Amino acid sequence: MTDSPAKKMTFKDYMDKPERLAPGHRMCAGCGGTIAVRAVLRALHEGDQAVIGNATGCLEVSSFMYPFTAYTDSYIHNAFENAGATMGGVETAYNILKRKGKIKDNYKFITFGGDGGTYDIGFQSLSGAMERNHDMVYVCYDNGAYMNTGIQRSSATPMYADTTTTPVGKESDGKMQNRKDLAAILAAHDIPYVGQSTFISNFNDLHKKAEKAIYTKGAAFLNVMAPCPRGWRYEASEIMEICKLGVETCYWPLFEVDHGQWILNYEPKKKLPIEDFLIKQGRFKHLFKPGNEHLIEEFQAEVDRRWEDLLFRCSR
Repeated sequence: MTDSPAKKMTFKDYMDKPERLAPGHRMCAGCGGTIAVRAVLRALHEGDQAVIGNATGCLEVSSFMYPFTAYTDSYIHNAFENAGATMGGVETAYNILKRKGKIKDNYKFITFGGDGGTYDIGFQSLSGAMERNHDMVYVCYDNGAYMNTGIQRSSATPMYADTTTTPVGKESDGKMQNRKDLAAILAAHDIPYVGQSTFISNFNDLHKKAEKAIYTKGAAFLNVMAPCPRGWRYEASEIMEICKLGVETCYWPLFEVDHGQWILNYEPKKKLPIEDFLIKQGRFKHLFKPGNEHLIEEFQAEVDRRWEDLLFRCSR
């Protein structure tokens, strides 16, 4: 069941709405996390209030300096491990107070966390909140490492990435393991909605998924690729191009799982080779040294395998 909007609005109307993340925060130029937050919160309908949760991470330390916060809505800073549980408790308390007539306004419940606090440290809390089907949205801004604490590898870090805990050198080609497919794991929780997106074109894909996640009754999860200029080592102005290449190479496909139905939102007319995505990032520069061609081939094979698996899921 999905709540219906108060009135019909064009995409331009949504983009012109007042920001719910105020300027003046301390996020880096070219950071994907800030872009993700602004895009998701813009999907809230006029008149709806929100409670924003935030697991410890880059976003939290840069947008919340006690007693000040960059959010115009109610805000809760959580520890790394408990963002899902905290927001589930707030949503439950809201339902009780609303039933008793002590709250009249409509509230939505949205939690943000990086991949460290979502894929790893906070996964148990997130899994529990999703299994209980709290009417909330958990948004992972996936930058592929523990960026806030020094660019250490996480289970979201892609294979062969150079991080401070998987340093490239004579004895190592970077992280040896494949990245965790968290969107598929959350879809396996049988929750009402899961969406995977990033920043391409006019943000229409992310906007539609954010609105659907917020206004679908029950638990929802959004996984948003949110590049980090420090950890990925790219020029700040290149973020949109990198995101586009992530989609066009099928490294980061755009899809959703709506009440169990897998839907592919975009299929490239001509799937680009993974080198086009990797070469833009300093964390993969070692892959392009003579003699390392086989590493790119292995990376390509893994991208192809996951893409074919996604096509199969969406064809059923």
